[in-house]
Amino acid sequence: MKTVYILRHGQTDFNLKGIVQGSGVDSSLNDTGRTQGKHYYEKYRELPFGVVLTSGLKRTWETVAGFIDAGIPWERHLEINEMSWGTHEGKKGTEASIAEYQSIKDGWGLGHIDGRIGGGESAREMGVRLQKFIDHLPEREEDLILICSHGRAMCGLVTLMMGRPIDRMNELTHSNTGLWRATLQDDGNWHFDLQNDRTHLPAELNTGKW
Repeated sequence: MKTVYILRHGQTDFNLKGIVQGSGVDSSLNDTGRTQGKHYYEKYRELPFGVVLTSGLKRTWETVAGFIDAGIPWERHLEINEMSWGTHEGKKGTEASIAEYQSIKDGWGLGHIDGRIGGGESAREMGVRLQKFIDHLPEREEDLILICSHGRAMCGLVTLMMGRPIDRMNELTHSNTGLWRATLQDDGNWHFDLQNDRTHLPAELNTGKW
């Protein structure tokens, strides 16, 4: 039985300051983010993960550094990079940019999945690359897999793994080091029994959305 643990990366200073990251900003974790990752490692270190799969951005592999340092094989997959936010990346949200984001995001929920923020990536385009990553998971030899990705990309990833269209990804929420766990069923569907779980974090590090 194949099981995947899907984790969002820990907090960065960009998260804390409301600066847009996306796929074009390769930021590192801050002290809080590194501590969040350590708490996750301490809770799940005894699990026999066969491989760690991260995005191509360092905030993901810094989050799961404990597992990598312990010698678990590690691969980077660009298909699970964060969504591209185009011209907004690296900038603090303004009233205009936040309004644009909300408008495009609301449009995705109405099925307008070709909408893109700041000239970046559309929901449809992100969904295509995420599906490519999903499709390869059943073919892997490992039974227990640790995946670390990003907020919006994770919402899309989990939505598609649930068998739902990408336009339903707004129904999901994400937090730094929030955990999703899914098992592949005999019928080829993924069943989730944890969603944005943060029980590995002490109260002072459970910082909500970011």
